[in-house]
Amino acid sequence: MLARAERPLRDAFRPTATGWEPPIDVLETETGLLIVVALPGVRRDEMEIVIGQGELLVRGTRRWPTLRRPTRVHRVELPHGRFERRLPLPPGIYRLASRDHADGCLLLTLSRLDR
Repeated sequence: MLARAERPLRDAFRPTATGWEPPIDVLETETGLLIVVALPGVRRDEMEIVIGQGELLVRGTRRWPTLRRPTRVHRVELPHGRFERRLPLPPGIYRLASRDHADGCLLLTLSRLDR
């Protein structure tokens, strides 16, 4: 039962060949898309956003917090290191209209240009 309860957390931050993948929510509005990327502890200047060829790419690094030595680690569930997430976009042409970083999430607003 415990393994079944922990499964969503393990699945949300999946390890990949390029590091790990953060979970993403995609919401479509009349004018474009709102994309929420869960990136707890990732600084704004340590991520890159690229839109092109029908996809969104978000990549960067989540660093370990500065720890006093000696430190005993009891549990590590949040991934650290390089991350990359590629997301195919719905049909259309998009541009990044705004980028916010709040409550451990990256909030991207993409405007649809072909309407």
